[in-house]
Amino acid sequence: MQRTPAATPSEVSEPARCCAVFVPADPARAGRVAFWLPDGSPPPATASAAVEEMTVVVPRGSDVKAVTVPAAVLPVRTALPVLTHARVTGQGHRATVFWGAAAVLGLRLVARGLLLPGLSAGDHDAWRAAPLRGQDAEDVRTLAASMPPEAHAVPVDGTGPLRLPDPERLLRAFLDAVADTLPRSPAAPLVTGGAAYAALEARHIPEQRVWAAEVAAGHDAGARISLRVEVPELESAGQHGTEPRFLAVLQVHSISDPARVADAAEVWAGPGRADGMFGPRVRTDVLLALRRAARSWPALTPLLSAAVPDAVGLADEEVADLLGEGARALTAAGVDVHWPTGMVRGLLSGATVGPPDDDGGSRDALSYSRTILSGGAPLAFDWWFALGDQRLTREELDRLAEANRPLVRLRDQWVLVDPEELRRARARRDRRITPVEALSAALTGSAEVDGRRVEVRPTGWLAALRDRLAAPEAQEPVGQPAALAAALRDYQLRGLDWLARMTSLGLGCCLADDMGLGKTITLIALHLHRRGDPASAGPTLVVCPTSLMGNWQREIERFAPGTPVRRFHGSRRDLEDLADGEFVLTTYGTMRLDARRLAGVAWGMVVADEAQHVKNPYSATARQLRSIGARARVALTGTPVENNLSELWAILDWATPGLLGRLGTFRTRYAQAVESGRDPAAAERLARLVGPFLLRRRKSDPGIAPELPPKTETDRAVSLTAEQTGLYEALVRETLAEISGAEGMERRGLIVKLLTGLKQICNHPAQFLKEDHPRTAGRSGKLELLDELLDTALAEGASVLVFTQYVRMARLIERHLTARGVRSQFLHGGTSVAEREAMVRRFQASEVPVFLLSLKAAGTGLNLTRAEHVVHYDRWWNPAVEAQATDRAYRIGQDRPVQVHRLIAEGTVEDRIADLLHRKRELADAVLGSDGAALTELTDKELADLVELREGWR
Repeated sequence: MQRTPAATPSEVSEPARCCAVFVPADPARAGRVAFWLPDGSPPPATASAAVEEMTVVVPRGSDVKAVTVPAAVLPVRTALPVLTHARVTGQGHRATVFWGAAAVLGLRLVARGLLLPGLSAGDHDAWRAAPLRGQDAEDVRTLAASMPPEAHAVPVDGTGPLRLPDPERLLRAFLDAVADTLPRSPAAPLVTGGAAYAALEARHIPEQRVWAAEVAAGHDAGARISLRVEVPELESAGQHGTEPRFLAVLQVHSISDPARVADAAEVWAGPGRADGMFGPRVRTDVLLALRRAARSWPALTPLLSAAVPDAVGLADEEVADLLGEGARALTAAGVDVHWPTGMVRGLLSGATVGPPDDDGGSRDALSYSRTILSGGAPLAFDWWFALGDQRLTREELDRLAEANRPLVRLRDQWVLVDPEELRRARARRDRRITPVEALSAALTGSAEVDGRRVEVRPTGWLAALRDRLAAPEAQEPVGQPAALAAALRDYQLRGLDWLARMTSLGLGCCLADDMGLGKTITLIALHLHRRGDPASAGPTLVVCPTSLMGNWQREIERFAPGTPVRRFHGSRRDLEDLADGEFVLTTYGTMRLDARRLAGVAWGMVVADEAQHVKNPYSATARQLRSIGARARVALTGTPVENNLSELWAILDWATPGLLGRLGTFRTRYAQAVESGRDPAAAERLARLVGPFLLRRRKSDPGIAPELPPKTETDRAVSLTAEQTGLYEALVRETLAEISGAEGMERRGLIVKLLTGLKQICNHPAQFLKEDHPRTAGRSGKLELLDELLDTALAEGASVLVFTQYVRMARLIERHLTARGVRSQFLHGGTSVAEREAMVRRFQASEVPVFLLSLKAAGTGLNLTRAEHVVHYDRWWNPAVEAQATDRAYRIGQDRPVQVHRLIAEGTVEDRIADLLHRKRELADAVLGSDGAALTELTDKELADLVELREGWR
């Protein structure tokens, strides 16, 4: 075999002309993928592949022929991206596209955890793609049937007859190679109990063959077992009053053909039919599976010492266990349990909650909701229980529980039921829940009791309240208040109707419209509507960020002229002589300091603007806000969920305390299941529960904001200068060396320091080096591009917002623009309220064309519709934060197209993060969070892959 030097790095990633074929090896991960050209010319190669002369079997008409061709050979790990690219694009030779489809299938199997450790034919440690049953096995067979001849033209060694290998066997070998390549990590010893199956190098471990066979038994080798429960002489036992006897009969199933089933007694009767059905190793497979099952459920242990493991008698307590925990343990071990057909089994339960349907309470849903939901007496569940389709009376339930046996005679038939389940049912008959818990159960149709979900049906006023919340379109619209000096848009009127209905019921809610859709004016209209009703009138407290107080006051004075408004802020703040229809504006900081005084006022409504400020329920801000009572609570936010569902819980639990239960319970019941995507039913229940309390509209929704002009978002790639490149590579090299020897908090701190430093280098070397009087021009690709963008925009008479998360970088830009004669102003966290408002006025009046803003200080709340361009000088880890900043310009009132420019340093960590945010935006929101904290948990290799400067950008 002759080797030639490697060629260019990118050529083999373009497999348009190459055939691909998998070359198996032992162990599977040593297999390779060969790329060759049918015309015999040399294929391209890469730094990880060389060209080898190979003799392959290729089809020639109705026959096959051995030909020698040069082939570029890649390890499976390296070949996977090439193959998947061919599959995704559909371009390339049919053989390459086929193996691309096989690669995608293999990756999906691994992602689902379909992996088993075992030994290769040469006794090397190897993972396999297994067990493959049902649809998985069918997918493999279907794909194998489509294998083109060139895809299994495997190399030959010159011995034996020429033939193309079996397609399914070759495909299985490739899937095993994918499975054996990817999951080799430090976690593998936790599964295998040793260093094997973790290292890339092959380990010869023949001593583990028995263990490997036991792992395979019942999964994808030979046969698996199940239990069939029998009750011999059941009817005669009922007639004579004797106690029925239970048997667990061992059954054997073929892995390859699920239709093949036999009792273990048949298998042990002798060779012949059983061996033909299950293979010559069937008894060994059964005993191995039985040994594993007995560890999970000890009642099967006697079968291990029996000459023929055919059946075992069960005591009552063992039958009861088999109806509950025992069955779950056996299922986890891969053993199904089959009960006698026709025998009623399992206790069903449900409940109604609320007053009786005929008590007239439904007419008073409004008054009930205002009083009971604000802390009324607990409500009782009216439980019902059933076996099959038969409802049980209380007396029958008591009789079943007192029998304390798994099999009882009821209504002339035998009934199987877990005695422990009956005891739990009796215990929860008198369970009571709070009114807000009852409302939660009414909305979702179920409640969780003792860790189990039960069906719940509301009655009386609770059913009426549920219907009123679930069908808002059936309610009479409230109409626009006469005192409002503006014409609400249709969607704002619908928002007002919804807010009025929710607050009139005494329920809190969250208006979560996109930034710029007019949440402020809608809330002002709600205040004007409520002040006309004595039952809801009272002063309204608005808690907001400091930067928004001026905007709130201007909007109130503009849209509700004559409405008294005061600022509770500064050293001379007071709450004397409050009028019922007055607005009081305060900041989160002031509220935190003066919560006791604020809590002493009988507020008609409390509004939390930019409510994401209280997304941490344990913060002092959130705790103090909860202490301020009101007839109604309204949260306003454009981002109800920035990072995870716990933030949604915090906002809604402030608005309607208790609705979502305790945070820990909510995380277990909903958030973990929804965020992982493993329980669609949990997502549906959460939507039913949250839907009535949260109104979310986006600018892109049909009919919401058709008057908004188009918005264009562009990633602007820039190259690093030579100085930036040197600083970047030095910081990566030095810090990765430190990180490799660090652990715990020290390691996390070093990673944060590295990521921060790299982003600063990408911005400008002077920011990273903390230079006091730097030379700015010619040192940063980003600053040069910013100059170009500003030159173009200012020449057109446009105004520009420039966001950065770093105050030092904004100062550098400010000095740089001043030196170029460009007028600018800079808003940051230290800017006073009065100066903020003056800056906004100057920008909106076109007095200053460039507005530099700190992302944290100015990412929300400002109305800057004069801007036609928004520049994100550096990337924030969370795209939702960037979107909020962009919405300073792209909001109601904007009548010009908006262009958004995101500056990204090519080949750097910024480039990789941008790619992640672009491809998997929703996943990035959850994984990266608002500060990139998840990145601190990366392995050394993953971190290096993230931060190292890519080839070609040095």
